[in-house]
Amino acid sequence: MTIAELELTTASAATPSTSTTMKALVYHGPGKRAWENKPRPTLEDPGDAIVRITTSTICGTDLHILKGDLASVAEGRILGHEGIGVIEQVGTDVAEFHIGDKVIISCVTACLKCDFCRRGMYSHCRRGGWILGNTLDGTQAGYVRTPHADGSLYRFPPAEDEEALVMLSDILPTGFECGVQNGRVKPGDTIAIVGAGPVGLAVLLTAQFYSPAAIFMIDLDDKRLAVAKQFGATTLINSSDGHAAHQVMELTEGAGVDVAIEAVGLPATFAICQAIVAAGGRIANVGVHGKPVELHMEKLWDRNISITTRLVDTVTTPMLLKVVRSGKLQPGKLVTHRFAMNDIMKAYDMLGNAAKEGALKVVLTNDAHR
Repeated sequence: MTIAELELTTASAATPSTSTTMKALVYHGPGKRAWENKPRPTLEDPGDAIVRITTSTICGTDLHILKGDLASVAEGRILGHEGIGVIEQVGTDVAEFHIGDKVIISCVTACLKCDFCRRGMYSHCRRGGWILGNTLDGTQAGYVRTPHADGSLYRFPPAEDEEALVMLSDILPTGFECGVQNGRVKPGDTIAIVGAGPVGLAVLLTAQFYSPAAIFMIDLDDKRLAVAKQFGATTLINSSDGHAAHQVMELTEGAGVDVAIEAVGLPATFAICQAIVAAGGRIANVGVHGKPVELHMEKLWDRNISITTRLVDTVTTPMLLKVVRSGKLQPGKLVTHRFAMNDIMKAYDMLGNAAKEGALKVVLTNDAHR
């Protein structure tokens, strides 16, 4: 079936504009970004949906991309993998969604048919995975094409808050799956989360599902540590003096922690995790690493520990949505700054001084598209 045939078989919704272009945040190589005109996406496959973005955000991974840490992202790519919007077109194979549906866009695209998807490993879907804002144009734009829409979108519940639910696109399932589940957090555990940024705080919020006895939060920024205290951390450690691991070992009487969760993506923070994990403990890596890390096997070989890595699969998104709707999980508290999508360059500039600005999660609204 041709693209023209696909478009002819979809109903047309009323759109805010008949323009064939849109504004988008475009990556032009390490340290280079621009807010510029790009062609609007069109249907390319029968399973596609075209979504008009109403709310998006900026992820720490986007910042890693701009540092040049991810070689898979080509110059000219529209960034962003998180968003909420309204479906404007659907391909003929889309069964679960219709024009006019408001949806949460998953950061991971899942065909639901390949061997990895059948194992629940959507992150390595052979026809998708993490492609938005990576190898396919993303959500920091007026519109986005979402392949395999039936497996990659979630219906937005009526009367819910977009600021809260956009956190279900990525950081909530990332923190929970890559940190809490991979770390096998259980009641009574002593855990340490290294990094009190948005994803580290998502780990903190969701780790409390399992009632750990103690939660150490480690970061360079006292402002972020104060937020972590409000969110349930029991012990705060500022690592700026280089002695965070020593403090943890003192506070645990030399035992270390049952679970050490790395939520930054730097050699220094992964080293802290290795230094504080208890015998029989688990290190769960969440952070995006752009440089090699040193694995101290000379110290760890006999410690009976496990180390896990993971790209979020988003298999827990439906469950997390239920918990958010119940009011028992309030991810909207992670939002500290709000910008119009047209001001996204200012938002990125502000995140470049996140510590000074006290920034956590930024929400971008496409008010013209609501």
